[in-house]
Amino acid sequence: MDALSFLRADHESVLGMLEVLDGASRGDGAQQSGLGTMVTNLVIAESQHEAVEEQLFWPAVRAALDDGDHLADHAIAQEEAGKQLLQELENGHPGEPEFHRALEEFIAAAREHISYEETIVWPPFAAAVGTEELEKLGDRMQAAKKIAPTRPHPNAPSGGLAQNTVGLAAAAADHLRDRLSGRAADNPPDAPKS
Repeated sequence: MDALSFLRADHESVLGMLEVLDGASRGDGAQQSGLGTMVTNLVIAESQHEAVEEQLFWPAVRAALDDGDHLADHAIAQEEAGKQLLQELENGHPGEPEFHRALEEFIAAAREHISYEETIVWPPFAAAVGTEELEKLGDRMQAAKKIAPTRPHPNAPSGGLAQNTVGLAAAAADHLRDRLSGRAADNPPDAPKS
């Protein structure tokens, strides 16, 4: 699967989650509705997706495009703000006002970020990078997602080198915590290969 197809499949999955979570129940109904599990799925999916982008996609954008640094910096700033909100969701509980505020803010921010990537970054990147390179990058991204962190880690450094070092340690700790806590069962399935 080429890199943009891989990212598109992730985006479609996240947009589907956002659609379900938009207008989620509040108060006692939130705790009974399964909102916590749905948000855990979102946190896992987004944490893995953003880690893979920071490790592999944004460095490729920086290398391929004259304005790649600017495009990547803007996207990473959006992702960092998203990680803060994801951490609030991870720390909070359905029914708490701050949890719902963070969820509403994350939904809006995630939609804006996905639109930025797909409309501003992807077209020039696809034009600058050949099909073979997109395929190789996509294969690397698929492999990286399997071992990516499952939590947001908003205070960890961003960037390819950071994800290759600190990110791998964080991912190992996340996967161990997931297995020990039973959270691994909430891990959303990977998008189908096309």
